[in-house]
Amino acid sequence: MRARYYQQFDADYARDIPGEGYGGWKTAEIEVPKERTALVVMHAWETGTFADYPGWYRAVEYIPRAVRICREVFPSLLATVREAGWNLFHVVGGGDYYRHLPGYQRAAALAGPTPPAPESIPADPALERLRRFRAEHVFVGRHNEADVARGFQNLDFPPEARPRDTEGIAENGHQLFALCREAGVSHLIYAGFAVNWCLLLSPGGMAEMSGRGLLCSIIPQATTAVENRETAREERCKEIALWRVALAFGFVFDLEEFLAGVRASSEAGA
Repeated sequence: MRARYYQQFDADYARDIPGEGYGGWKTAEIEVPKERTALVVMHAWETGTFADYPGWYRAVEYIPRAVRICREVFPSLLATVREAGWNLFHVVGGGDYYRHLPGYQRAAALAGPTPPAPESIPADPALERLRRFRAEHVFVGRHNEADVARGFQNLDFPPEARPRDTEGIAENGHQLFALCREAGVSHLIYAGFAVNWCLLLSPGGMAEMSGRGLLCSIIPQATTAVENRETAREERCKEIALWRVALAFGFVFDLEEFLAGVRASSEAGA
């Protein structure tokens, strides 16, 4: 399967900016064994409309992009993976909308009790005041809090990303690792939201799963990023995040290249 990777060498100290000597983005045909690979759909949420949760949309400007990706990319992506018989896992969070589903119950049974969280510093009044300041002035803003809370209370899968009964659903890395171990998976290819936030650092994200020995890759057309005022127009945070994935965790698979590879594996198997 053709993949993009980033060549982070050699810095050229004859240049004014040595880093401009790096090889940069390149492509290569790499081996992606079907039986050792899984597509992971992470934090694909039904987020309603701006009219439903205006405060949520004001604080999370990527929601419209995520909705578009769910509607335009996920149907073909998930259908192709399912038809070819590839492993498909879902990573969830933010509520209990998934706990009644057989895929989650199977993952929880496979994994067993979740290990206790690391010890944390007890909150004190000064810390709480700082956190309150951040909530009001950094994210999400006092006037947006109620809408965000209502959105998470009503969280669900979007229709385009609803798991089938046979597909594993994990709420943390402990459960995702159990699914990978059962299926013999060592390479996770992520889709979902957002590449520079949840997909990297939330439970079941790339940092955690890379620490457990798995290769973690991404499909850029199947994700978006948390952007800021200065980057939103050109989505520069997404571009930096793709570089980070390629450098630290795995590969970048163009959607059409990935779909072609999955289809080819199905034809070869037939």
